Amino acid sequence: MEYHLYSIAIASFILVALLQSWRSSKKAAKLPPGPRALPLIGNLHQIPAQKRWLQFQRWAQKYGPIFTVYMGSKPVIVLTSPETVKDLLDKRGHIYSSRPISYISDISSGGLHFAGMQYNDTWKMCHRVFANHLNTKAAKRYYPYLELENQQLLHSLLETPGDFREHISRYAYSFTSQVVFGFRTPRSSDPNLVRLHECFAEWSALEGQTMTTLADIYPVLQYLPDVLFPTRRHAQASFKKQLSIFLEHWNDAKARILGETVCPCFAQDLLRAQEKEGFSDELAAFICGILLTAGSDTVAAELSAFVQAMVLFPQVQERAQEELDRVCGDRLPTKDDAASLPYVHACIKETCRWMPMPVMGIPHATTQDDEYKGYHIPKGAMVFLNVWGIHMDPARHPNPRDFDPSRYLHDSKSMRESMLSPDPNERDHYVFGAGRRMCQGVDLAENSLFLSISRILWAFTIGKASDPSGGGDITPDPEALVGGLAVAPAPFPARVVPRSEQRVRTVRAGWDLAQAALRPGNQQWRVIQFQDLGMKRPQIWADESEWLRMSDVMMIAT
Repeated sequence: MEYHLYSIAIASFILVALLQSWRSSKKAAKLPPGPRALPLIGNLHQIPAQKRWLQFQRWAQKYGPIFTVYMGSKPVIVLTSPETVKDLLDKRGHIYSSRPISYISDISSGGLHFAGMQYNDTWKMCHRVFANHLNTKAAKRYYPYLELENQQLLHSLLETPGDFREHISRYAYSFTSQVVFGFRTPRSSDPNLVRLHECFAEWSALEGQTMTTLADIYPVLQYLPDVLFPTRRHAQASFKKQLSIFLEHWNDAKARILGETVCPCFAQDLLRAQEKEGFSDELAAFICGILLTAGSDTVAAELSAFVQAMVLFPQVQERAQEELDRVCGDRLPTKDDAASLPYVHACIKETCRWMPMPVMGIPHATTQDDEYKGYHIPKGAMVFLNVWGIHMDPARHPNPRDFDPSRYLHDSKSMRESMLSPDPNERDHYVFGAGRRMCQGVDLAENSLFLSISRILWAFTIGKASDPSGGGDITPDPEALVGGLAVAPAPFPARVVPRSEQRVRTVRAGWDLAQAALRPGNQQWRVIQFQDLGMKRPQIWADESEWLRMSDVMMIAT
């Protein structure tokens, strides 16, 4: 009996797939051009399991800035030029701002993952909260957190330079955990950081599984029992683990907010929105949790890429250090130096272009049929922003695998200003997405990248590490990337050396002063420090003017 049921299921699957393939072929002539697809599987046989972004880059070179590939019988529209991205994702955001329905992703997130939500009222509400509380003005409120974490980053690089990847990861996570939940992560071995990394790694692996893709391409697979479809069971376990971690942080932050013992954070703004909108604690926890994960991973990946670029392109490092020495001398760079450091500013933009974390972006989906330059784009089609293909277009960026900040010396705009520019050719890079799905935390990320990159270059020289077996210097491979839709440089060694004894003393003195603002035991912010400033509510800054004064808190002696 069971054998006959499976036979019927397989026969039904083949029949449905053939029917879908026939229907798609009737419309294919109206779609953008692309590689020839086979019945049932489309172009799946041509998409490699590893480094698939390179195949999409080759297709863009052959078929142009907008082309079609098939995942089974489902068309996927791929955009590989600033013009097509501007015309469709930006200007027609009401059509191109949804997400594809994903069976496994919905299970692994319980439908609560903001980045994967459909374009609906819940997503719009979440987007309003992000736009209101993570904008350019709001980002300034969190600068003291950035200053503190940067001081610890420099000191850690001084003490154990070989662990630079761990120090970068801690720095990015601790800054983001303060912005989101109001607590620090003082050590790389902190259980909060370890659990989050494990959780994200499991989720990423799940998203990259073949069965995750096949379940969306061939929905009949969704009816298989768990014994034949273990990915579903893993997705359910992933959701429970994520929800447990995120709820723990959310409930802790909410208790501190209600008890008026929390540092300023996004969770405060979200709690006010929850009181107004009435959404669940589970949704609030996932909003904060995903913001924490995405914010910390993006900055950590780009900083690792920057270190690798300095190893491979020492002439860039020398030019940036000359600019820093001329402008800052023997003092640490600050946020006020940004306008006087155009080459450092260009280094940040080039880092994001040279090694974009979201190589294929997060796919969009259309909510209705559309026509573009004579092509038909059907409702429900998946739309990929081919980030790697745009960034590595030699017509736009000659010798694209060279790290060359001079490409951006004419560009003084911030990343947000670039994203919002009406001229598509003024767009610097696409790390933070496009259209209504663009990342609202771009200002926080840019501030973090500027302070860390400028100060690392000011304090240290980065070079090739020596092979301990005596094989000479080790040259990292910039094409060795790990990840799927989001990538980072594969682990590599580097030599990080202080530039002078004077700068060593400056780094040590800065961290000594910074620690005066922290409790000796758990390395969290001291409440007594806030009381010393004479504020009405010592644990909370009432307005931006008081909060900005906290950038001086590290200079207050206990």
